[in-house]
Amino acid sequence: MKNTELQHEHVVQPNMSGDDSTVAMSQARCNSTCHTKDNQRLFDTLRQRHSRFDYCGYSYSCDDDGLHLRFDFRIDEIEFHPTATIENRPFLDFNSANLDLLVFNIGMVELVSYWKCACPPQVRVMCGSLDADSLAFWRKLFWHGLGEFFYTNGISADIDSFMKIECTGMPLPQGARHCLADDYLVPIGGGKDSVVSLELLRRAGRKVRPLVMNPRGATIGCAAVAGFPLEEVLVIRRAIDPQLLRLNAEGYLNGHTPFSAMLAFYTLLASELAGVRNIALSNESSANESTVPGSSVNHQYSKSIQFEDDFRRYAASMGVESNYFSFLRPLTELQIASLFSRLDCYHSVFRSCNAGSKQDVWCGRCAKCLFAYIILSPFIAPARLAQIFGKPMLDDLSLQPEFDELVGNAPTKPFECVGTVSEVRQALAMAVSRWYGGDLPLLLRGVDAASWLCPQRLDCIASEGNLNAFEFDLLRKACSERTI
Repeated sequence: MKNTELQHEHVVQPNMSGDDSTVAMSQARCNSTCHTKDNQRLFDTLRQRHSRFDYCGYSYSCDDDGLHLRFDFRIDEIEFHPTATIENRPFLDFNSANLDLLVFNIGMVELVSYWKCACPPQVRVMCGSLDADSLAFWRKLFWHGLGEFFYTNGISADIDSFMKIECTGMPLPQGARHCLADDYLVPIGGGKDSVVSLELLRRAGRKVRPLVMNPRGATIGCAAVAGFPLEEVLVIRRAIDPQLLRLNAEGYLNGHTPFSAMLAFYTLLASELAGVRNIALSNESSANESTVPGSSVNHQYSKSIQFEDDFRRYAASMGVESNYFSFLRPLTELQIASLFSRLDCYHSVFRSCNAGSKQDVWCGRCAKCLFAYIILSPFIAPARLAQIFGKPMLDDLSLQPEFDELVGNAPTKPFECVGTVSEVRQALAMAVSRWYGGDLPLLLRGVDAASWLCPQRLDCIASEGNLNAFEFDLLRKACSERTI
């Protein structure tokens, strides 16, 4: 840490004066014909019991351990105080003029995890103010980011009264611009995608700083393989208030929230503190596909190009200098898998399984494991692939439901970060053509995988995304010249 003068705690107290800005969030009703629960009555009951959610304040303090954040939320007599810490590192400077602005906005995205337990119809922001354009951004993010939450809970929300946001605090000052280095901050999730981003940028000679939220085996391991010990990694530790877990245990609502949007706001703060301009995410083109066909319900909404573009405009409107974009946006999952398959040194340490993340294992039972296995199957020999994942997953008939979801033989895709149906089918067809001949794995018997094969050049990339010429050319060369 370059400067430890900020030793006091800065607390923003509610301001009860100011203009009211109420915006009704609008959204088409979720199609709940295939939901896993029926919580409509619970949703209605909780909204009657708890009519308002308050974002009361935020605070931050700095000591030798790092920068500590706290957020104060309230639903009636129920209080939540989630926290986060950005660990101290020599390359961080915690004296940013934009701390208030950035921490306030982190609180805005954190609140949705707590709001969803009761879904109060009114949200009162007492520690800041938002203009009409900003409120429209949050309205869109909350609705689409909670699309899966409503769908899987079987809740049909009214497009006019879903949520209203009222601001009673004072406006925060615009971001103060200062010169950030043209280097790269790369969030590491422990899977194949962020490894590809990290390696391409690092091998191109660009200065890269890995970022990890709540370190675990795979994230630490991937950073270490790239040559970054933990003390050279920007580490954010985020803690959920146990009160939320208690309410969930008591029967309050629970479900998916837009984690990647929350990460986006934390990376803006990290970018400022590290003095690094470019925030290079690793979201690919397939994140744009809806999880529920024919609807806007997308598990990966906050990884989509739509969110990325909205977030970039919002960040610019705040006046911050950081450049948030997805480096892998022009690529398909197949192209990323092809690149990753050449990075043998990561094959024993990467993990994409949420269920096995705490134990740092592939659980071998979830759609995420099966998808990772399938998408790599055209590029890694079956024996080696089974060794990486712990078993030949395409021979496990207990995974038939997950397989059907992935290949489009079910009403929805898995509610996981997985590729498109066409990518899964193409990967299986390529694997059959390359490795299996007539002796097919159990899950592929009776499937006409050959009909799924379509001409697809892995050396051609799309122009979609927010990359500059250097970044786009780096991807193009990696795909066409196999330079990774």
